[in-house]
Amino acid sequence: MKLDTLDIGIFIAYVLGLLILALWISREDKQGGKNTEDYFLASKALPWWAIGASLIASNISAEQIIGMSGSGYALGLAIASYEWMAAITLIIVGKYMLPIFLKNGIYTMPQYLEQRFDTRVKTTLALFWLAVYIFVNLTAVLWLGGLAIETVAGIDWMFGMIFLAVFSIAYSLYGGLKAVAYTDILQVVLLVFGGLFLSYLALDAVSDGQGVLAGFGVLTEQMPGHFDMILSPDNEHYMSLPGISVLIGGMWIMNLSYWGFNQYIIQRALAAKDIKEAQKGIAFAAYLKLLMPIIVVLPGIAAVVLYPNLSAPDQAYPSMMSLMPVGVKGLIFAALVAAIVSSLASMTNSISTIFTMDIYAKLKPGKTQRHYVHTGRIAALLSLAIALIVAEPLLGKFDQAFQYIQEFTGFFTPGIVVIFVMGMFWSKASSAGALSAAIGSAVFSLALKMYWPELPFMDRVGLVFLLCLILCVVVSLIGKGQDNNESVNLDQVSFTTSSGFNIAGLGVAIILTALYATWW
Repeated sequence: MKLDTLDIGIFIAYVLGLLILALWISREDKQGGKNTEDYFLASKALPWWAIGASLIASNISAEQIIGMSGSGYALGLAIASYEWMAAITLIIVGKYMLPIFLKNGIYTMPQYLEQRFDTRVKTTLALFWLAVYIFVNLTAVLWLGGLAIETVAGIDWMFGMIFLAVFSIAYSLYGGLKAVAYTDILQVVLLVFGGLFLSYLALDAVSDGQGVLAGFGVLTEQMPGHFDMILSPDNEHYMSLPGISVLIGGMWIMNLSYWGFNQYIIQRALAAKDIKEAQKGIAFAAYLKLLMPIIVVLPGIAAVVLYPNLSAPDQAYPSMMSLMPVGVKGLIFAALVAAIVSSLASMTNSISTIFTMDIYAKLKPGKTQRHYVHTGRIAALLSLAIALIVAEPLLGKFDQAFQYIQEFTGFFTPGIVVIFVMGMFWSKASSAGALSAAIGSAVFSLALKMYWPELPFMDRVGLVFLLCLILCVVVSLIGKGQDNNESVNLDQVSFTTSSGFNIAGLGVAIILTALYATWW
């Protein structure tokens, strides 16, 4: 499939428009230039709609659109649990975790760990996150993005990856988080409406022009197995989504780690004007998450009927774009690229924040604010360069990149969740206990992977979480106890939320109950 001249013109107009908008947002309006709060936390002035849109734009990228569509092609609607369970997770994060982080006035997740535990815990987790963001997240987004550009536009995947890296740097490097968050509003509008239109065309094509409802009926009739939300043990994809565990097991651990303690996600909420604005943004993002399976999973399921002989599941979404009429195809391609570059910009901004504030600033204290901002920009550039080099060697052999990401991060997320939850809500948790959970997470995960290979990875995540929890408690109790807790006391934190937030949370719970009751 190739883009027509009109499609290319629309895409170029989008690229130029986004760059102009980002430069306008990034203009210096303070004498002496940006300080670290301006650059890394958008001057702590983000409104709720920018927070919610940016949360989704940062999350929905190539590994979501292309990777999750590929998983929809391979195993069906069950993969939507990652999206739908994330919605209720966001509500929990907004009510119980965000107030603690904002009360502590932090820039980064490692900074909180230093306040609560000590420098060892902070540095260990900071280095871990830097490695994961560069060698897992950045590489996955670049690799899948390059493949998408090759499929849609006929441009070699390497040139596609280079374009994505340069584009994301061009609009985000100068302006920092503010440029990323406000341009994300445009990105999300384009992504949502473009994705919904593609789903409409896909269902209409499946029904031979009889409409969306008829198309959906054809899919459910021809592929009933693709609409099982809870997979049975005899399902060939049970190892990826092990039945009831998506509701009561390891899925919760994965989601809490990603939405609650993931720097490039939570950084948007840390940049809010106040707690109420942050919580409204979180609730807005939760409802957008409920919508995402229609945009990313449904086209993958429809591709089974329309393109049954694809060589790899991750080709489903790019192949579906051939349904688009001339002109609109360019707009949808722009939406896909918008999602990719938004996530790249978010990740590089968070990499630069962690490296600068948690590593470099401790090694080189007393430098000027502008020096640290400049250092952050260099860190962003270097991280993208490394990711470009290692993307193909690391990901070239995987058919479903989304599942690869979940499998890899699942080695470490149980320990991360234990460290934060125990640090936030159990005063006796010690630095030694936190470190034991971090190390235990990798050791337990590897041991179970090697000696109990038939255990589904999501069940492994849940089991490792329990083991790390026990290990953290035991080590904390037999040790000297906590000796360096500089974080705010829970008595100083209010977990009271507005009636609007409570109603929004109840709405999410009702919708989720209805969805799972329908597609059980």
